[in-house]
Amino acid sequence: MASALGCASTTKHAGTGEYVDDTAITTKVKAAILNESTLKSAEINVETFKGMVQLSGFVSSASNESTAVKVASGVEGVKSVKNDMRVK
Repeated sequence: MASALGCASTTKHAGTGEYVDDTAITTKVKAAILNESTLKSAEINVETFKGMVQLSGFVSSASNESTAVKVASGVEGVKSVKNDMRVK
């Protein structure tokens, strides 16, 4: 029973399956941002927890900020996007 609890998810920690899903989502979001020619992807950080994506870092305009959110939102598996990016 104790070993089964080790993989269970809580509000702060994802279970093993969720962690793998979140890693895949993060990879897909990073790839989608990289493929968007108007964005400098090296300056945008992506973190995912239970399908909720957080974007942070810097973009050059408010337009790029909304483009990054739109691109991330369109990735399969993304439940929501939290925008913590800053315009520099």
